[in-house]
This record gives sequence, structure tokens and C-alpha cells, in this order.
Amino acid sequence: MDATSGVIVIVTAYNEGDRLTATVAALRDAFGADTRILVADDHSTDDTPAVAAAAGVEHVRAPRNIGKGGVATLAAQRILEDVLVEDPPVVLLCDGDLAATAHQLPALVDAVRRGECDLAVASFARRVGGGFGLAVGYAHGAIGRLCGLDLRAPISGQRAMRGAVLPVVVPFAPRFGMEIGMTVDAARAGFTVGEVELELTHRATGRTLSGFLHRGRQLKDFVLVEISRR
Repeated sequence: MDATSGVIVIVTAYNEGDRLTATVAALRDAFGADTRILVADDHSTDDTPAVAAAAGVEHVRAPRNIGKGGVATLAAQRILEDVLVEDPPVVLLCDGDLAATAHQLPALVDAVRRGECDLAVASFARRVGGGFGLAVGYAHGAIGRLCGLDLRAPISGQRAMRGAVLPVVVPFAPRFGMEIGMTVDAARAGFTVGEVELELTHRATGRTLSGFLHRGRQLKDFVLVEISRR
């Protein structure tokens, strides 16, 4: 089975109406028009729901803003209710702001299909935006302390996993702790984790007040998820 079959995609989104159309189009072009795509919408206040409806994808909307990990869990639980256990698909997670670069994500599925790893994480070939690296550095250290892995992209939201991994890592850790928790839970369960470098772009936060506030919220969630898994 190649990377364009047997795949279910969860696209996490919060106020990504301006980029979601391009992201979904790239995913369909990469994986096929019939691929099951779920947009996990964290109670967006923009036109994200309308864009998802126009794109014809499944729309899983949080009843209120519950954070990335929470809304991704809602979408993943829907998959776990529907999918046959004896023939689980590869599940791909991605962020709604990738736009056309989502076309590269089959490389993650290929890595899983080839048996290189059970959970494939995309590392960005080029860094865009960001602060001074404190939050990412903490995430890197937390994963190392908790399960011994050394990841270049510890909080990348672009991930593909064997279907057997999904019930082990769901429910995802709350909010921005989702990726750290997922990585640790998968590794502790004996699944292998690998990284694939891709030329991806996303809506980056810079060294602005809003950017630093965003990374402060991330750091808080990183600390909490590390404490929860000690």
C-alpha cells in the first residue's frame, strides 16, 4: 500500500480560514480526492467553519476553545469509533496553516509504510520566525528526560503514525503539550519515533509581544505535560 491509500488526515485549526482552503487542496492533491480529512476546529471565531464546509471535509468543532490537544482528541476519538481495529490506517496529523506545502506530507506516511518508524515527525528544513528558542529547547529537554529521545523538532505538529499508535496516544495531552505527550507516550509503549526533514512553511510567530505571549503559553503547557508524565 502506498502513501496515497489507507490514510486518514486530521487538520488542526484555529482561525485558519485564510489558509485552510489551500491546505485541504494540497492534501487532496497529495493523497487523493477520496481521502478522509477531518478539520479539528478549536472553536474558531473566523470563517474556518464555512471554509471547511465549502471544502467538503468533516468538521469537528470544539464547543468552546479547548486548545489544540483537546480538539485533536475529539477528532481522533471519532476515528477510533469508526475504524476497524484489524485494519487500521495510517493517521496523519497536520496544522491548518501549511497551505500548499502540505503537498509534501506523503513523505511522512512513506516513512511509516517503509517501516522506518512507527511515528514519523516532520522537521522543518528552514526555520521561519520564532523567538530565542527557549520553548523549543525546553520541549527538547523534556522529551530527552522523559524517554531518552533527541529530536530536532520536538513540537512539530506534522506527524504520521501507524493506526496502532493512535489509541495509545489518545487522549492527547492538553493544549500545546500535545506533541510532547504524544512522543513520550508512543516511545514508552515501545513504538519507534523518527524524523523526516521537509520544506514546509507555516504561519510563524515573530519576536513581537503577541509572539512572546504565545511562546509563554506554550512553555507553561510544556512544563505541565512533563510533570504529568514523570
